[in-house]
Amino acid sequence: MKVLFYILLLVLVFLAVSSGLSKVVLMPREVDFFSQYGFANPLLMAFGLFQLVGGIGLLFPKTRLIGAGIVALTFLISAVVLFLSGNILVTVVTLVFVGLLALLVELDGRINPSLGHSKSQ
Repeated sequence: MKVLFYILLLVLVFLAVSSGLSKVVLMPREVDFFSQYGFANPLLMAFGLFQLVGGIGLLFPKTRLIGAGIVALTFLISAVVLFLSGNILVTVVTLVFVGLLALLVELDGRINPSLGHSKSQ
């Protein structure tokens, strides 16, 4: 179970951090896409910073729960924008990653019960 947890953790941290960084540095693809839905550059950078902070928060046991919440919120916002763009497949994949964040929190609660993230102790 610990191996699955750490693999999942690394994948989710990578996704959150890389996604956040691409927004913070205003990658043209991100700017072009999100600007169609009202995200001006300062808002896109703030959104990316929020994703980045959440992804880094996942790394530390004491901030993992709040980091997961932040990342889940940003992924859900992205899923809405993706849905509005008609990109259903990527919307579904994004929602799967939100579910994997919930799984990460559950596994964290089982591996580190002193953190109290899980009700199934």
